[in-house]
Amino acid sequence: MSLRVEEAGPALIPVMAALHKMSFPRPWGREELAELLAMPGAFALMGFEGEAPCGFILMRAVAGEAEILTIAVLPDRRGAGLGQLLVEDALRRAQDKGAEVCFLEVAEENAPARALYVKTGFEVSGKREGYYSAEEGAGANALIMRRALAKDGGGTGGAQS
Repeated sequence: MSLRVEEAGPALIPVMAALHKMSFPRPWGREELAELLAMPGAFALMGFEGEAPCGFILMRAVAGEAEILTIAVLPDRRGAGLGQLLVEDALRRAQDKGAEVCFLEVAEENAPARALYVKTGFEVSGKREGYYSAEEGAGANALIMRRALAKDGGGTGGAQS
């Protein structure tokens, strides 16, 4: 099956909410996703395998900076390159909107997500202790990751899928 990425507007919020629910223990609902997508500079991309929506990324690019707000890929589709395709496409679009750097926060123990971000050029630049709420006791730590975006219009420099 071929992978492709398309812009995802408000009409796809129910699909994004369903994908987020299948990907996270504390998923964002339709209202949260709609509020985030309505923020200045926010945009979403939907990833498809054939005709089936299998993942999405929600990002914001404003005032020279971009932030990956969330990315979700169906558990049974992880490792097939869709996450990388979503990140790389979103970074190009953020750069087109004037972003020179991109940030994100990821749970310290989320090794697969961290590996994806390292593969797409991100580096750890900080840590937030107890950033994520945990079911039992203390919260999980978040790593702050950063990636400079090319200024010459030459793309993100990441590997292509």
